[in-house]
Amino acid sequence: MNIFGPVNSRRLGLSLGIDLVPGFCTFNCVYCEINRQKVRTCQRREYIPTVDIITELDRHLMDEGETELDIYTITASGEPTLHNGIGQIIRHIKNHSSKPVAVLTNGSLLHRPEVRQELMAADIIIPSLDTARPASFQALNRPAAGLDIDIITEGIKIFKEEYSGKLWLEILLCEGINDTEADIKALERAVDSIRPDKIQLNTVDRPPLEADAHPLSRPQLERIAARLPGDVEIIARGQDPGPAGHKTARPNNPNEIIELLKRRPCTSEDICLTLNYEKTWVLTTLERLAETAQITLTRHRDLKYWTMAKETNERRKGNKEPRAE
Repeated sequence: MNIFGPVNSRRLGLSLGIDLVPGFCTFNCVYCEINRQKVRTCQRREYIPTVDIITELDRHLMDEGETELDIYTITASGEPTLHNGIGQIIRHIKNHSSKPVAVLTNGSLLHRPEVRQELMAADIIIPSLDTARPASFQALNRPAAGLDIDIITEGIKIFKEEYSGKLWLEILLCEGINDTEADIKALERAVDSIRPDKIQLNTVDRPPLEADAHPLSRPQLERIAARLPGDVEIIARGQDPGPAGHKTARPNNPNEIIELLKRRPCTSEDICLTLNYEKTWVLTTLERLAETAQITLTRHRDLKYWTMAKETNERRKGNKEPRAE
C-alpha cells in the first residue's frame, strides 16, 4: 500500500500519508527508523507508477472521504523527491482537495531546479539539515556519492527564497556525532542564511539503524535550541504532543498496524494514539501478529517497541552499507 492512515501526527494533525519511494534513498542515516536494506541513489525516476498512486489515493478518498483530515503528507520509506512524479501527485491533490499538502524530505535534491519547481504547489515543506559540516555529514547521513553538504544547504536556501509556502527545517542531533561546538556554530550560520519559518529540533527516538546512535538529553536540546536563530521547537519524544487529532472511530484493521510498523517501530501506546484504536484491541492484535511471526518486540531506552520481524532480525545481524544504484 502506498497510502497509509489517516494517522495522528504530533506535528501536522490528522494526516493521510502517501509513500512514494520504498527502499531507495539519497542517504543511509545512522538514526534511520526504517531498517530495510535501502538502495542509496540520486537517480530520479518513477519508482512506483504515478497513475497507481493517484488511483489508490482517489479510491481511498472515495471510500473514506477527507472530512476529518487536516493534511496530506507526502513522505517515503526512502527519499520522496527521488520520485519524478511528485509534482504531478501534489498538483492532483491540490486540484481535488482544499486540504493542505506537506512534503517531508531530507533536502538533498533541492539544489536541482526541477525538484524545487515540482514542490512549489505544496503548502509546507519540511527538509532536514542535521549538520552543516562535511565530516559530520559523512558520519551521520552517509550520503550517496556526489552529494555535498554545502551544495545541499545552498539548495535549501534558494528554495526558501523562491517558495511562497511554509518551510520548517528539521534538525536531528546524535550525541557525539553532530553536537560538537563546531557543529552547532556551523548550524547557526546555516540556519541564519536559510531563514526557515520554523526550526524543529529532534534527537534519536525510536530504535535506530545503528546501535551507537544515541540521543541528547532534554537540557542539551534546550541549550542548543537557545542558540539557533528564529522560532525553535523541540519535537523530541517526551514533549507534550498537543491534540492527537479528532479521528472518529473506524473499523479495527490489523493491516493498518502492519503498514505503520513497516514504516517505523512503535510502542503499543504509539499505535493507539497514531491510529486512534482502543488499547485492549491493539494489545490483543499485537499478540496475535507476534504469534504468527509477523512482528516482534524489542527494547530501546526502557521502552518496548514493536517492529516487523524481518526488520528486527536485520538489526540483530548489524546493518550493512546499502548497495549503490
